Amino acid sequence: MNPIPTPDQYQDLREALRGLCREFDSAYWQKVDTDRGYPEAFVDALAEAGWLAALIPQEYGGSGLGLAEDPVIMEEINLSGGNAGACHGQMYNMGTLLRHGSPEQKQRYLPGIASGKLRLQSMAVTEPTTGTDTTKLKTTAVRHGDHYVVNGQKVWISRIQHSDLMILLARTTPLAEVKRKSEGMSIFLVDLHQAIGNGMTVRPIPNMVNHETNEVFFDGLRVPAANLIGQEGQGFKYILDGLNAERTLIAAECIGDAWWFIDKARRYASERLVFDRPIGQNQGVQFPIAADYIEAEAANLMRFKACSLFDAHKPCGAEANMAKYLAAKASWEAANTCLQTHGGFGFAHEYDVERKFRETRLYQVAPISTNLIFSYVAEHLLGLPRSF
Repeated sequence: MNPIPTPDQYQDLREALRGLCREFDSAYWQKVDTDRGYPEAFVDALAEAGWLAALIPQEYGGSGLGLAEDPVIMEEINLSGGNAGACHGQMYNMGTLLRHGSPEQKQRYLPGIASGKLRLQSMAVTEPTTGTDTTKLKTTAVRHGDHYVVNGQKVWISRIQHSDLMILLARTTPLAEVKRKSEGMSIFLVDLHQAIGNGMTVRPIPNMVNHETNEVFFDGLRVPAANLIGQEGQGFKYILDGLNAERTLIAAECIGDAWWFIDKARRYASERLVFDRPIGQNQGVQFPIAADYIEAEAANLMRFKACSLFDAHKPCGAEANMAKYLAAKASWEAANTCLQTHGGFGFAHEYDVERKFRETRLYQVAPISTNLIFSYVAEHLLGLPRSF
């Protein structure tokens, strides 16, 4: 019964990726976590093998795969004991450029992103005073000739130190001057090498997880008008356009975590002897593991339903949100079960449980919190009054 999950139509893809992941064992990930470092060698290996270019069309050097295949990559990384959060931005952040960029922009940037020579791992949307109330963001971009001048602040912006480019959402028309609050925001592609130290300041945020994230300040940053993606004022719509893919990819990471915790708990419960019998023989130990397996399977089904709808260009907002909720719930419950099964050893670094426990807890909050998913389902599926 190894490895979990149950074999499916993506076994060739899974086996190829597992071969790469086996080169980066638990000792590798433990050292990265202890050093508060970045898994540079792992990300380079993924990029060189083409895994991070899965969603980029072949004409730009990518694999041209659909969303059904792409989350399998994220799932397998986490199932192997790794952390796809270190590189998932490279897979989905380019979607804004791919779907809404000009032909010249796509030709200029996508081949480099596909090869890994250019990293687009950062997206600057969230602000400290607005959070998920994105339409009230305060960062502004004002047109001055052939440039926009950006002023404001962003927070929880990940992987800037390991990116060349960043997607930036800023308000180009004041909120008071637009008919709808979702209008008047625009998307820019920021060259980080030019921006940092020239109107952009980055301040790392130490956090519970070894997740490289930052606070960013803009003070007169000049961004070329040629770096505007799509139409001015339509940026919020472009951001929403990519959220379903992001949530489905995160769901897959959580499913990979859930399988890892379930398998880890199952193995330990089968081998750990107390009172001359394996602890897994006790129903009090085995029932929670079995319940976690059931929940992971349910989340897996919803994930693939969301993927199939996305690839068929059909509405999938409800399914993507529900997949993310079910998967994050399954991984967090499996994490608790795994830690409890290991007892005191679950807190020891060498078992990897406490590291993965911290990593998977993030997804109860990001990239969309559980309560916001409840609000979405209540309003859009159940017809209840909007709560905010």
